[in-house]
Amino acid sequence: MIGFFQAIRRRTPLGWLQLSHSKSRLLVALSGIAFADVLIFMQLGFQNALYDSNTRLNRAFIADIILISPQSQSMQNMSTFTRRRILQAADVPGVKSAEAIYVGLVTWKNPQTKSKTTVQAIAFNPEKPALNISEINAQLDTIKLPDTFLFDRGAKGDYDQVFSQINAGKNVSTEIDKRTINISGLFQLGASFAADGTLVSSDENFLRIFPRRKAGSINLGLISVQPGYEIEQVVAALKSHLQANPDVKVLTLPEYIKFEEDYWKKSTAIGFIFSIGVSMGFIVGVIIVYQVLSTDVNSHLREYATFKAMGYQNIYLLGIIVEEAIILAVLGFIPGFIVPLGLYQLTRNATNLPIYMTLARALTVFLMTVIMCTLSGTVATARLQSADPADMF
Repeated sequence: MIGFFQAIRRRTPLGWLQLSHSKSRLLVALSGIAFADVLIFMQLGFQNALYDSNTRLNRAFIADIILISPQSQSMQNMSTFTRRRILQAADVPGVKSAEAIYVGLVTWKNPQTKSKTTVQAIAFNPEKPALNISEINAQLDTIKLPDTFLFDRGAKGDYDQVFSQINAGKNVSTEIDKRTINISGLFQLGASFAADGTLVSSDENFLRIFPRRKAGSINLGLISVQPGYEIEQVVAALKSHLQANPDVKVLTLPEYIKFEEDYWKKSTAIGFIFSIGVSMGFIVGVIIVYQVLSTDVNSHLREYATFKAMGYQNIYLLGIIVEEAIILAVLGFIPGFIVPLGLYQLTRNATNLPIYMTLARALTVFLMTVIMCTLSGTVATARLQSADPADMF
């Protein structure tokens, strides 16, 4: 390996000279790599947006420990358990407070377009804040009013007129299952892959739009731990105290967030599709770079044979191709990085999904690009390394 790097330092940049000699071939190679990088960036962006958008609400709960039903699959598919478990949890040493949360998907009529769409309804006792969202906590008195809700200004759809009226201090009325409700305030959360937006109100208002739900059947329990107690210690005490009740599961808040993320990763086709998209982008890049470097090797086969006849080892010839591969990786990554920045912005504006470029993602895709090009270069030299110089003339 040391000899390899010494050889690189001593020789002229043959890799760059060969690539730049054929401008059209270089442009095709860079376009192919950039296309593969854009594909990978978009798939990773959509994948992370999927996980982030569907765990934003989970991360916003004011709690250290979450109680859920073992039958629950995700925030959009929550089973219920009896409210008595909240009262039992409040008796455990170290528990500061235990609050009930109601969750449900509803089909409502868009106040502006009158079209029907699916939104998620969240409800709790407005006497005690449940979400770490300042805009909601500043309007807790508002949601105490009958049939009054707060709406997510980050929702997907046409709501500009609705938002303008609410910002002007006016109430906006619409319907949920033929029941009229009032939108009297806004907050910022954002759409997800499962719901176009979120409604927040009191538990009493929630039960009015879900008349078949019983007040004693809840979806989540938010447990806050007293200062001086370890969260894991209280979790163990809760599990011991509630072990006779198979209708409830105890999770820390990070475990609950991971529970939601794992559902989208493992239990839905969406996460798998995005992973396949990343793999396909990588394979496309490998094929394109291989074709370019293989053509380059074949077109300079006699020159490489001359090097071998002069005593140069295969590692030296491999170094030339690796040099070409790394140059292609760096130059191809530049447009492959710039184009997704605009596409991310376009996607955010169109869907309100949290899709952003991150340093970790950029470094990951750059490393994948280098590996992609290096692997292609190594495969492209397979014939050269096994060839006899005498057979090439």
